[in-house]
Amino acid sequence: MRHPGSTALLTDRYELTMLAAALADGTASRQCTFEVFARRLPDGRRFGVVAGTGRLLDAIDRFRFTDAELGPLAEAGVVDADTLGWLADYRFAGEVVGYPEGELYFPGSPVLSVTGTFAEAVLLETLVLSVLNHDCAIASAAARMVAAAGNRPLIEMGSRRTHEESAVAAARAAYLAGFASTSNLEAGRRYGIPTTGTAAHAFVLLHDDEAQAFASQVAASGAKTTLLVDTYDITRGIERAVAAAGPELGAIRIDSGDLGELARQAREQLDRLGAKATRVVLSGDLDEYAIAALRAEPVDAYGVGTSLVTGSGAPTAGMVYKLVEVDGRPVAKRSSAKESKGGRKSALRRYKPTGTALEEVVFLADKPVAAGPHDRVLPVPLMHRGERAEDAPSLEQSRERLRAALVSVPWEGLKLSRGEPALPTVFE
Repeated sequence: MRHPGSTALLTDRYELTMLAAALADGTASRQCTFEVFARRLPDGRRFGVVAGTGRLLDAIDRFRFTDAELGPLAEAGVVDADTLGWLADYRFAGEVVGYPEGELYFPGSPVLSVTGTFAEAVLLETLVLSVLNHDCAIASAAARMVAAAGNRPLIEMGSRRTHEESAVAAARAAYLAGFASTSNLEAGRRYGIPTTGTAAHAFVLLHDDEAQAFASQVAASGAKTTLLVDTYDITRGIERAVAAAGPELGAIRIDSGDLGELARQAREQLDRLGAKATRVVLSGDLDEYAIAALRAEPVDAYGVGTSLVTGSGAPTAGMVYKLVEVDGRPVAKRSSAKESKGGRKSALRRYKPTGTALEEVVFLADKPVAAGPHDRVLPVPLMHRGERAEDAPSLEQSRERLRAALVSVPWEGLKLSRGEPALPTVFE
């Protein structure tokens, strides 16, 4: 019977090819460390955000090969009988150390280290990279949007623009990065994220006229609902919205047009109609640059979809999973433009007494560097002998970690303009 939620086939065939060969030649039991890092940030970005670690640890817990997974492998002749037998008993029993969720990372940061036998660690490469590359990309883009929005809340509403499971993961990553809510109900159920949403244009078009549609929605959801007013004429839409709900109308949403100009006109009209507490919500192909351009306008909240779930032009974080140590001996790839640094590593972040971050120092884990009174070692134990750390942070705690981390970044590091990473990475 299939293990509930098994993630075992979230792997690539070449990993099984290496496993089979290593089992045959006797190298499968060598103690190894694989390291996850990004050689560079997406072009012009100044920081990255670690996200997805909690999802990844859940997935490692469920990484099992049962008959449901082994049967197709056997039928297709992917691996030999000895390898199938080894996979049937697979349980990750190694160590995972890494940056906690909500931490910032920079080029070369040892975001995650997986230590175990070669056989048990190599099987996790695709799983690790698929989770971290997606979630870090979404959270990094989301954090830029949150910074651009200032104190105005953001709603994640990109489920229709990505894969159904990616939509749930994107909602989680966005919430970690500071989004206030999501329209994705599964993300709300699975992770406890606040959910919010309103009707689409189809609901207005369903009715014989706009006033009837608004009256129906208010009757079902109450006066505090959000009415979409740009299906036809926005000015008349706002008039009908206030007429339907009264001055207690919760919000109007505008999804198209010159959003800045329309927000100003909407605010003035709402005030004239006595709906001074009614909020103005904007959506419609927003990204961090559009949000920043709207900061001077009378906007109360933003809904973001496509740009969020696609990482705002950087849909992957560019993470790699590289073998850096074998039986205590550093190993490193030397290919041109893709060199790696051998040895199991750790990192600390140096700070001024004022709390402003200065640099990221990466060092060999068995040769720690001296830490100043304000410095902080970044990696923490995540799994020990295959068991998750008991003090794993909650999603809310990770949100707070990121908020504090962004406050510590030099002000120029939060600019949306293209530039160098906010902190230099120093290798010792």
